[in-house]
Amino acid sequence: MVSFSQPNGLRKQPALKALQEVQEEIYRQLHLLLPDAMTYHDSLVSRVAGSPELRLEVIERHPYTTFMRLTYRFGAHDDRTYAPDAHIRFYHDAHLAEATSFNTGQGCTRTAHPSYPAKQLLQRAWRRNRALDRWLDYLLRQGHSVVTMKPARRSIQEWAAESTVLAGTG
Repeated sequence: MVSFSQPNGLRKQPALKALQEVQEEIYRQLHLLLPDAMTYHDSLVSRVAGSPELRLEVIERHPYTTFMRLTYRFGAHDDRTYAPDAHIRFYHDAHLAEATSFNTGQGCTRTAHPSYPAKQLLQRAWRRNRALDRWLDYLLRQGHSVVTMKPARRSIQEWAAESTVLAGTG
């Protein structure tokens, strides 16, 4: 007999423990992408045949945490587009990494507050981190790795500033 009052697991809310496991996997995957050169360079680029240019920018460095941006760069010259635009907080001591956003404008916005409903915060964090986990898996399968990730000549901000100057002179 089928009971409609029993949960079937499809609407089950993600548990905090499961979110932490995803964040541990993101940390592991990022270690497969991040070369030791990240210690000395704030802007890295990976080029793999058949894949857009992958950019990694360090936004902030702290003793136990690094805040970074990981994105594809599409287009050339004035038509540059960056997507997905993942902002990631990398916890060196806890061996966790979490997606804080997938949008440039939301990289540093408040994502939690005591008045925000905890259930919705957990759902949003779950979606962001699962998306990052899947994208990192895809990047690794494409061939992006520690070997392909090299220091970039210019950061994303420098590219943007150059595009603005060039657009103003035309």
